[in-house]
Amino acid sequence: MSSVKEILTRKPVAATIRLTVPAGAARPAPPVGPALGQYRLNLMAFCKDFNARTQKYKPDTPMAVTITAFKDNSFEFIVKSPSVTWYLKKAAGIESGSSRPGHLVASVVTLEHIYEIAKVKQADPYCQHMSLEAICKSIMGTANTMGIKVQKELD
Repeated sequence: MSSVKEILTRKPVAATIRLTVPAGAARPAPPVGPALGQYRLNLMAFCKDFNARTQKYKPDTPMAVTITAFKDNSFEFIVKSPSVTWYLKKAAGIESGSSRPGHLVASVVTLEHIYEIAKVKQADPYCQHMSLEAICKSIMGTANTMGIKVQKELD
């Protein structure tokens, strides 16, 4: 529960902006420029901070970022790891999932792939309190809906 002092010292929020930006490739061009520009935020400050935070990822890895814009033209942002579908497509070596999941198998991944993806996703703010087993089950469900079969070992 927040104290009265914390509530009174909070900055008024102008907007919450959600973007998907390639790692290390934030530039003041679209889609970043127009999204931040309409709230009069400092584009170069965001680009430098974002690129510094995402330099450990491979270039062109799609990163989800949530930007909170305040009325005094300041901002803060949270960078999340890439989506589970992106990781599954990379692990399976495919461009897209099955056109008919449940009927056609697009590719196969092992439980080891699922476990490695779960370990990466466990660092996300929304998955910190979930057990590794629960994250693995969620990833297996996502793989199933993409038409990717999960096996113990590859044949």
